[in-house]
Amino acid sequence: MQRRPLVMSVVLGLSALLSPLAVQAQAALDTVMSRKLINIAVPTDFPPYGFVGIDLKPQGLDVDMANLIAAKLGVKIELIPVTSANRIPYLQTKKADLVISTLGKNAEREKVIDFTAAYSPFFQAVFAAKGVAIKSPADLAGKTVAVTRGAIEDMELTKLAPAGADIKRFEDNNATVSAFVSGQVQAIATGASVAGNMMQRSPQLGAEYKFLLKDSPNFIGVGKGEDKLRLKVNEIIAAAKAAGELDKMAVKWLGRPAGDLPN
Repeated sequence: MQRRPLVMSVVLGLSALLSPLAVQAQAALDTVMSRKLINIAVPTDFPPYGFVGIDLKPQGLDVDMANLIAAKLGVKIELIPVTSANRIPYLQTKKADLVISTLGKNAEREKVIDFTAAYSPFFQAVFAAKGVAIKSPADLAGKTVAVTRGAIEDMELTKLAPAGADIKRFEDNNATVSAFVSGQVQAIATGASVAGNMMQRSPQLGAEYKFLLKDSPNFIGVGKGEDKLRLKVNEIIAAAKAAGELDKMAVKWLGRPAGDLPN
């Protein structure tokens, strides 16, 4: 019987300690608005989502999205270069308020950070010149297609391609792209990042998106429990989607509209 007051005092003490943490966990948006600056982590080594241009400034789809969010919030922006390995730790240690860096959502990541609605597609697809009539897997019959051996797009293409398709497998992405650029093949099956970079570097090819192999959209990472910031960014994403801004960015960098992205 004597333990009950002790237990209650411990519970009350923990509550007092946790309350400030709960408030602090919702502080990101208020902090951003009060300092009139948002720190957003972006890639600078993963074109066309994020890379350094000839002017030595970051550019790409993720960079455009970061600038859009800052503009809609009415604050200045600091772009923080990150890699795949450190982008989530930067968010957890508050070095970044948001991570916009081709981040896919999965159960493991959801244990340590939160996610907004999707803002851009990340996908594997078949690409070819505008004059090449390909709209579906069936249209690959009688055509040569380059793909990187063992990649996701190789597995998906193998499932979908008709018997008459001539699939040329190469050992790495550079060899696959080179085969398409040099005209050795009529089409290429590859990821959005590889295709977007190829189309940016070689616009004379007139390459365009033909059909989807596999879709895995990108989400924006937010600190765990930062619901005010997450919901505000979701509002911005929803408005940009309705206004066609997400489609415009995706077409600019990836050669296809953003399409129907998950919330």
